[in-house]
Amino acid sequence: MEVIIRNARKEDAQAAVPLIMEAIGDISMQMTGETKEANIKKEFVQLFIRTDNRHSYLNTYIAEMEGKVAGVLVFYSAEQAVTLDANLEKYLSTKKGTSVHIDLETLPGEWYIDTVVVDPTYRGHGIGTKLLAYSEQLVKDIGGGKLSLNVEIEKEAAIRLYNRLGFDIVCPWTIIGEPFHHMVKTVYAD
Repeated sequence: MEVIIRNARKEDAQAAVPLIMEAIGDISMQMTGETKEANIKKEFVQLFIRTDNRHSYLNTYIAEMEGKVAGVLVFYSAEQAVTLDANLEKYLSTKKGTSVHIDLETLPGEWYIDTVVVDPTYRGHGIGTKLLAYSEQLVKDIGGGKLSLNVEIEKEAAIRLYNRLGFDIVCPWTIIGEPFHHMVKTVYAD
């Protein structure tokens, strides 16, 4: 079966958002300011169709298989993250009536894989690896650079996969009080 990777569109929200929520877990509460799953999803859909935050469709790529959303990649630069997160902090602070801080997830100069997730129906077809390779190609296309991601320290299978793909753990990281490994791969232009 053929996998097509394309830019996300607003109409992908209903299929993509639950996958993103599954991948980022409790971080979705921080990103939306909500605690109930239905409210988190509703708010996340709104963030997805907006253009001014890290989870916008503009920063998202869809792996499509059999005409369905089979996987999702959320990807942006560290420099974009500064503005995207400032916009989200402002929005959430206004919504909650108190100052909200979004944890930094990338180092300056990096291209960041925020989220990579595959729908359970389509797992085992190499879609996650194809999405990671796609992010690497995006970095090659702009002349190369550092590609990064964060992975929870207990996700040993994911860490092994990222190691096989050339990522190295460069430092510990904390997101919403939880420990992660910050992993980086240097990508060279063709």
